[in-house]
Amino acid sequence: MIGGYLGPLAIIGFAILPAAVIAGVAGRLVRISLLLTLPIAISVVLVSVFTRAGSHILFSLGPFDATAEGVDFAGQTLVRLFAISTSIGLFGLTTEPRSFVLDLERRGLSPRFAFVALATLEAVPAMVERAGVIASAQRARGLDTEGSVRARLRGILPLVGPVILSSLTEVEERSLALEVRAFGRPGRRHLLFRIPDSRTQLVVRAALLLALVVAVVTRVTGTFPSLP
Repeated sequence: MIGGYLGPLAIIGFAILPAAVIAGVAGRLVRISLLLTLPIAISVVLVSVFTRAGSHILFSLGPFDATAEGVDFAGQTLVRLFAISTSIGLFGLTTEPRSFVLDLERRGLSPRFAFVALATLEAVPAMVERAGVIASAQRARGLDTEGSVRARLRGILPLVGPVILSSLTEVEERSLALEVRAFGRPGRRHLLFRIPDSRTQLVVRAALLLALVVAVVTRVTGTFPSLP
């Protein structure tokens, strides 16, 4: 909503990175965010620089002209993408999925939607961990999963079947465990675990929400100040 360069950089420098440093995940956050942003960043730069119309041509590459306006648009987009990736990455590195989903359920989210959200958040890490265990077991049996690229690709096929089958088995076991715990029981559940929520956190969330509403309204009405 803020746009430009100054707004996203201020969010990264004064909100996201200090929080990451306090949480002790700054290095991992920057590394993961760069890796996640890189594929989209390459496409954004190529498309914006060489296809966006502009009056200031920097250089030409065949039939395509690289314009200063395209470079400026690509730069603003990259800064926004990095702000988005770092904020999402900070949330993922510092928030325990079960606590997050449980608090959503406490605030009124349906238990079924809460379970779907939890399963979605835990799917990729659980599958990666399961694949690592299966790969170690396969190597213990003599399977070559290291070395050349060809050997690595050949070693992937024996892992696919066990990973998929174990995932399906886990889904069935989790479904049975949920039914034993009366997951399908109608009515509101009384949760015994409550995440601490200080007055400071409430004030900060309310201030951020108010700032977002103000930014949206001023953007729609055209009164938002122009930032570099």
